[in-house]
Amino acid sequence: MINSHLRDEIQTRLGKAGVEVIEARISHLAYAQEIAQAMLQRQQADAIIAARTKIVEGAVGMVEMALEQLGKRGVVQLDEERKASMVSNLLVVLCSERGTQAVVNTGTLYS
Repeated sequence: MINSHLRDEIQTRLGKAGVEVIEARISHLAYAQEIAQAMLQRQQADAIIAARTKIVEGAVGMVEMALEQLGKRGVVQLDEERKASMVSNLLVVLCSERGTQAVVNTGTLYS
């Protein structure tokens, strides 16, 4: 459709000189630098959002599986507050861009 419209526009201008335009195509399209930069930033943002969405979906699935397995095997009984804390910690670890460092708790969980 664009090629056809382009051909018609060129034919209108060159027809006055007796030139017949048979075909017109865009072989190269260059955007202004500002527009190209904005388009690249948008593409990068879309890619980051898609990657983060995938990471979070996987992390939530892993947390669900961990809670299910802990409950099924009776490894530990967690009240809702401790469960929320564990979920928060697991999500931080699983969604982090950097490697995590272990923290050794020398006190009680219920202090």
